Amino acid sequence: MSERPFGGSRRQFLALGGGALVVAALPLSARRRRDVFRRTLPVMGTIAEVTVVHENSVRAQEGLDAAFAELTRIDRLMTRYTRTSDVGRVNATAPGVAAPVSHETAGVVLAALGWAVASSGAFDPAIEHVARLWNVEERVTPPPAMEVERLAARSLYLSLELSVHRGQPVIVRRDADVGVDLGAIAKGHAVDRAGEVLRAHGVCDAIVRVGGDLVALGAPPEGGLWRVDIRSPASESEMIGEVDVSDGAVATSGDYQRYFMYQGVRYHHLMDPATAAPRRTAMHSITARAATCMQADAATTSCFGMNPARARALLAAMPAGPEIVCTA
Repeated sequence: MSERPFGGSRRQFLALGGGALVVAALPLSARRRRDVFRRTLPVMGTIAEVTVVHENSVRAQEGLDAAFAELTRIDRLMTRYTRTSDVGRVNATAPGVAAPVSHETAGVVLAALGWAVASSGAFDPAIEHVARLWNVEERVTPPPAMEVERLAARSLYLSLELSVHRGQPVIVRRDADVGVDLGAIAKGHAVDRAGEVLRAHGVCDAIVRVGGDLVALGAPPEGGLWRVDIRSPASESEMIGEVDVSDGAVATSGDYQRYFMYQGVRYHHLMDPATAAPRRTAMHSITARAATCMQADAATTSCFGMNPARARALLAAMPAGPEIVCTA
């Protein structure tokens, strides 16, 4: 973890960020000088970075503490990597048996199922078995073709049932091959919640970034809008686009950070439910802007490699109006 205050000049701000999105300030108006506090911490399988602009260091530190506590809480609640999380308990429960979950997890699952229906299964929160089969962080060769084919084109989300029993949300897996994986939407929800927690602690100007997901509150130190530069999939030092944002979210999905190479082919972590394999496309990254990070997060996963006309139609039908701002 790192944390430090520093002055808010444009040159210093250009050094912030990393990964798929880099934050810079737009010096559009002079303001009373305030300090900038930045902290990084591993969470959700990546690096989270929270930047707070505030004149009160105590208030800023309290906000940072609370934001990271919220990110950690949601990670523990919705990760698929433990049996004690809501998701882990659902996946460990026998098919046909109801597993109770929190109202918060139920809300994220409901949103995920909405994306699954709207995208005709291009987004599927029930393909945890596919992600586990490929396990791109550890594999060096593709899994057996027969195992992949068995999971392909199953529309597994249709066998994931969310309901309420005596006031308690419950989830039932109607198929043994169903496994809940909220990795394409829960991170966005966590970023949104961290932003809400910062506001509750009196922080009006901040950036929360977890991997390729980002929410911007208020304005940078010098006023105006936050500028988010979009990294090239080919080079960490090259930027391919930018988007200005305030009180909104940006998310990027790409094939260039989590993958393995085999016989000249890149096998990445963005799974295609139709093939039960990494999505084959000439696209390497996609960036979306939305009112919430959860919507932007789901939008990039849904539309990665999708025909542009189909992607536009999908996003137009979704609440909060996500829009694609850059592809590469």
